[in-house]
Amino acid sequence: MSVSPDKRRKMECALDQLKKYTVVVADTGDFNAIEAYKPQDATTNPSLILAAAKMPTYQQLVDQAIKYGIASGGTEEEQVTNTMDKLFVNFGLEILKIIPGRVSTEVDARLSFDKDAMVARAQRLISLYEEAGVSKERVLIKLSSTWEGIQAGRELEEKHGIHCNMTLLFSFAQAVACAEAQVTLISPFVGRILDWYKENTDCKSYEPHEDPGVLSVKKIYNYYKKFDYSTVVMGASFRNTGQVKALAGCDLLTISPGLLGELSEDNSSVSCTLTPKGAKSSDLEQLHLDEKTFRWLHNEDRMAVEKLSDGIRKFAADAVKLESMIKEKILNVKNGP
Repeated sequence: MSVSPDKRRKMECALDQLKKYTVVVADTGDFNAIEAYKPQDATTNPSLILAAAKMPTYQQLVDQAIKYGIASGGTEEEQVTNTMDKLFVNFGLEILKIIPGRVSTEVDARLSFDKDAMVARAQRLISLYEEAGVSKERVLIKLSSTWEGIQAGRELEEKHGIHCNMTLLFSFAQAVACAEAQVTLISPFVGRILDWYKENTDCKSYEPHEDPGVLSVKKIYNYYKKFDYSTVVMGASFRNTGQVKALAGCDLLTISPGLLGELSEDNSSVSCTLTPKGAKSSDLEQLHLDEKTFRWLHNEDRMAVEKLSDGIRKFAADAVKLESMIKEKILNVKNGP
């Protein structure tokens, strides 16, 4: 007896349905979670690495990075920086053993306003991957979507063939500038946009179809597809499965293990809401942004200004915590038992 397509969809979990329309990415540094949900790609950031580095399971990766940092020599500061880079790459290497696609590794958020430093750090991370036998094609370098970060992305893509994932993206101006820089991928932050609106407006709850974070990603997706930009969109920072399902059809979606678990137990029907064909019929007009216009348009979006600076501060704070932990461990190794 044949099963109707509608009934078959209901029998499949929401996660499996979603994978038909969208590349699913795991947003975690926890290898067990990645193995459980079988995503195509995985993303990490300083906060995720900090959390994972505290787990006993991953102490071997931390210890390896510390040995590398000490052996690299230089000042204490240089040893800590080299250890940090190696630790991020160690996690990336382990993740790449599990997934078929790419891992995103983040450049230190404290470099967010220094284009040349971001370019240099990105090249350093890629060289560590290549030393370990991993091609740069399997790595996305994450950069903050400041003007400087976007220009670093442009240079890395054009001159070095290093693919970039622009993160902490909240404004349409940031999205337009990233597309014009021809970076590989952007990660608009759905959940953090919702957080801001709940904190700063009278509306405390939103249905998925009216969620300001969801609407932001839909606009960006439609703009990119209407004007045939090569940059792809990866929705990020989700607060609930409703947001995720409302963006089915987006190029990629990076989802936390908790929400991946919920989606795997959800048997409701998921339909594709974003399509290139639908994008072509949108009434969006094309923009071209130089630095002055970018800064003005971004500045006009209070939410984006506040969330970008807040995101940079939080990632930087976690990088400092991770550095402190590494510094203490380096001293313990040097001083002996």
